[in-house]
Amino acid sequence: MMEPLKSLIPELTDTLRNGILPFWIGLEDRARGGFFGRVDGTGVLHPDAPKGVVMHARILWTFSAACRVFGDPAYRAAAEAAKASLLGNFCDQEYGGVYWTISADGRPLETKKQFYGLSFAIYGLSEYYRATGDREALDAAVRLYGEIEHHAFDPQYDGYFEASDRTWNLLDDMRLSDKDANEKKTMNTHLHILEAYTNLYRVWPDPDLRRQLANLLRLFLRRLLSPSTNHLGLFFGERWEDRSEGVYSYGHDIEASWLLFEAAEVIGDPALMQEVLSRTAALGRAALEGYMSDGSMAYEGNAEGITDRERHWWVQAETMVGLYYLSAFHGEERAAAMLLDTWDYIKSHLIDRESGEWFWSIRADGGVNLDDDKAGIWKCPYHNGRMCLELLERLGGVPERK
Repeated sequence: MMEPLKSLIPELTDTLRNGILPFWIGLEDRARGGFFGRVDGTGVLHPDAPKGVVMHARILWTFSAACRVFGDPAYRAAAEAAKASLLGNFCDQEYGGVYWTISADGRPLETKKQFYGLSFAIYGLSEYYRATGDREALDAAVRLYGEIEHHAFDPQYDGYFEASDRTWNLLDDMRLSDKDANEKKTMNTHLHILEAYTNLYRVWPDPDLRRQLANLLRLFLRRLLSPSTNHLGLFFGERWEDRSEGVYSYGHDIEASWLLFEAAEVIGDPALMQEVLSRTAALGRAALEGYMSDGSMAYEGNAEGITDRERHWWVQAETMVGLYYLSAFHGEERAAAMLLDTWDYIKSHLIDRESGEWFWSIRADGGVNLDDDKAGIWKCPYHNGRMCLELLERLGGVPERK
């Protein structure tokens, strides 16, 4: 079943190494540090745009992982630039945590502590340590983990709050973006804390971290994942009242289906893995309610079906990985062929052959979305870069390192 997928190895390698990664290397801000904060959808660089912590942490993860896999010194140099900016400009030296945004020249702008942002800093720093053995990066990741546990964990009702001000007072407006509901707990933040803790546990197998990672997995299985629909709820009150209003996010469903599996794999608890195995299979299959006949994945839906047919770049990338897991670990016979169809859709519609990287999305009418950024606070090389790296590693398409 996996043999047809091995044909993807040269194409994924080319997409990653000759398309995605060179584009981002070209955005390094060599004069002021870090990476430029914005390239708009038409390919125009905005050199004085604010710089976001999520963008820099995701760049750090991507180039650290690429360095670990390929050993290319150019990738290590890009990772070093992202790490230097993250630790030197985004870290709050007085109160801890990381700022949400900084100015182009490195001054704090939005000083709130979005725990989503802290989680990505952990994700990137732990991968940098994994690739290089740099102890400063690991120490910073462990420190941020401690701050999430101290300031975001809810010991009364379980789970993690969304955001605080600079001095760790919980905010009245906790929204991650204008598109989100203002609720104290969200699936999205929990998913990326889980992802960060999984990667940190790989390199720092602390028993308390293991306990909290396992607790996060159980939260997904018992609080966030609906037993009736097999979709994830999106927004919750403090006591886990579901306030998602019946909306399904197909991209988050398919992404979570493999990230939860990965977390259980890293923890190594057979009983927990059995529970995760069955539930993630159901979650991945439920996500395919958004899969369309042209090989793409729609953005959102509800019990009546698809409600938003826009094809976002990150959703297509996560669909590729989720389909691989459905095929390889859950025995979903149609998934391998669907994966190849999704790749054909990405190649035909989303990859920008002229300017590099991928477009933000293809609209419901089939037109390319040039209004949203090519690079920015939310547009980073993490989803599509990780998709290439994950599939190359799973398919045996990476060089053996000594």
